[in-house]
Amino acid sequence: MGAVLAAIAFTPSAPVLVPELAGAAAAEVADLSAAARTAAATLPQRWIAIGVGPAERVIEPDTRGSFAGYGVDLPVALSGQAPSQIAALPLCALVAGWLRGQANPQARVQVRVYPAGLDADTALRRGRELRTEIDASADPIGVLVVADGANTLTQSAPGGYDPAAEAAQAGLDHALATGDATALTRLPDAIGGRVAYQVLAGLAPQPATAVELARGAPYGVGYLVGTWGPGNRQ
Repeated sequence: MGAVLAAIAFTPSAPVLVPELAGAAAAEVADLSAAARTAAATLPQRWIAIGVGPAERVIEPDTRGSFAGYGVDLPVALSGQAPSQIAALPLCALVAGWLRGQANPQARVQVRVYPAGLDADTALRRGRELRTEIDASADPIGVLVVADGANTLTQSAPGGYDPAAEAAQAGLDHALATGDATALTRLPDAIGGRVAYQVLAGLAPQPATAVELARGAPYGVGYLVGTWGPGNRQ
């Protein structure tokens, strides 16, 4: 018998969630950070993290990285057996490694990075392929989606201000909070983690449950933390 997709959690790919990196902003994002740890703690011992990066790649659990590029040389690992050598990792992998250390240090995390420019149909196909792979595995697997919403919600946001971003973010928030995978397939490019969320839609097109743990938009970037019960494949 194959494994089951045991649980799905989603969290921002934001360095500000890490207290050592947040500085004076730590109090403002404390609820989001705590919620991210809570969501990650719902996953079993084996995780597959989904995120967005410059190129498609798979990062295996025997990998260690550091947040040095974000201001603090804080090491993270994708498993307890990762060697001491530091590799250059995309932000989604760093956040996944940090959450593993916070929520379940015994877990092992493989990271699947997808290009930000991937079209929706291809992202959905990648999600379906990943679900088939998980179903053929021998162990229960949890999926952690590490992705952001719109980064153009205010004048001071990292991407500047886009008047259409508020509606796009509201659509994403509603889809994640209610388990509306179909709505994720229609996300606009204004959503920074669009591709990761569309891979999620292919992976779990009919989630059984959806729980929102926290949401917010500090510094003009939309974040939502929660969990899905995987439900049926189709």
